[in-house]
Amino acid sequence: MQQKKIAILGSTGSIGTQAVEIISSRPEYFKATTLTANSSYEKLAEQVNTLKPNTAVLCDKSCEKNFLDRLKFRPQNILFGKDALEQVTLEADYDILLNSLVGFSGFNSTYKALKAGKKVALANKESLVVGGELLSKLEGFINGNLIPVDSEHSAMLQSLTGERKSSIQKIIITASGGPFKNYTRDQLMNVNVKDALNHPNWDMGSKITIDSATMMNKGLEIIEAKWFFDLPIDQIEPVVHPQSIIHSIVEFVDGSSKAQLGPPDMKVPILYALTYPDRIDFPNKTLNYSKSLLMEFEPVNFNLFPCIQLAIEAAKEEGLAPAILNAANEIAVERFLNSEIRYIDIPKIIENSLTNIHNSKDICPETLYEVDKETREYANALLR
Repeated sequence: MQQKKIAILGSTGSIGTQAVEIISSRPEYFKATTLTANSSYEKLAEQVNTLKPNTAVLCDKSCEKNFLDRLKFRPQNILFGKDALEQVTLEADYDILLNSLVGFSGFNSTYKALKAGKKVALANKESLVVGGELLSKLEGFINGNLIPVDSEHSAMLQSLTGERKSSIQKIIITASGGPFKNYTRDQLMNVNVKDALNHPNWDMGSKITIDSATMMNKGLEIIEAKWFFDLPIDQIEPVVHPQSIIHSIVEFVDGSSKAQLGPPDMKVPILYALTYPDRIDFPNKTLNYSKSLLMEFEPVNFNLFPCIQLAIEAAKEEGLAPAILNAANEIAVERFLNSEIRYIDIPKIIENSLTNIHNSKDICPETLYEVDKETREYANALLR
């Protein structure tokens, strides 16, 4: 495999830092040409000094001096401000854009890159959740230039390689169940932020960890899978698999199934997205099949986790409903992390937003941004 030039949007986050580790340990295969961060100037400076990219972007202009003072290596291009993300998406020198931005803020970069026919390794699930209908019509998407980084969708892609779409009976998307899968409704009334951030299997950023606790992440991933693999929602079935060993299963029309297995480690899907359709040698953790290996499955408790049902309903409604769902969820999670609302208020805010904000089938980037803004303002005002 020839060396690939990688641009990482969100290089200081959970996915970004793991990608940096992969790139640093395999310089014969990868070269980081662009690194970006929102406000984590110390970590970005450290990455720049180590990887020596051509371009560095810090979105928070107020940290400009602190960032520059820490640089021992000066990239050719040093940019500040959120607008610089669009500039590097279109102009930076890269073979693959790894979009690991958090939330709807990552949509524009995915959209612009695919529209320009560039290859995107997508860790920003909100891009497809909010704008899947738009992205699926772009040249880059149609040509297969959007590669999943989520462990579940990477597992689906690996299981579907060499198969025909017509052979798919259904896709089973697995969920750990998070920290509250055995809680009662009464116990959920008293959940605090520390409890919700204590995920049993995965080490992730705070937003996605809360989404895992509410199981909204599984709802968002179902919407992602619908667009990635062009399947109706009813052909994507969520199940709880507490061990997080099987990351997804594809069931075929002849009754056989394929699954991708491995320890809960995001480096595997990150690496596969960067090397797809090839594989390279890398010392990722593997399962020990010589020892007892427990793998359990159980149905999703939709009464205990209403967020996943809200996501499924929004996906079926289509139009702007998934954008409303996503914006309301981002605000609700942010407010919960700030201890402004209770854990059980998160689905209330989302459902209220879906009910009261007007949906439309008229989708374009402008309408997505408008409904996103409207929903955030509405969700921020609820339960005050």
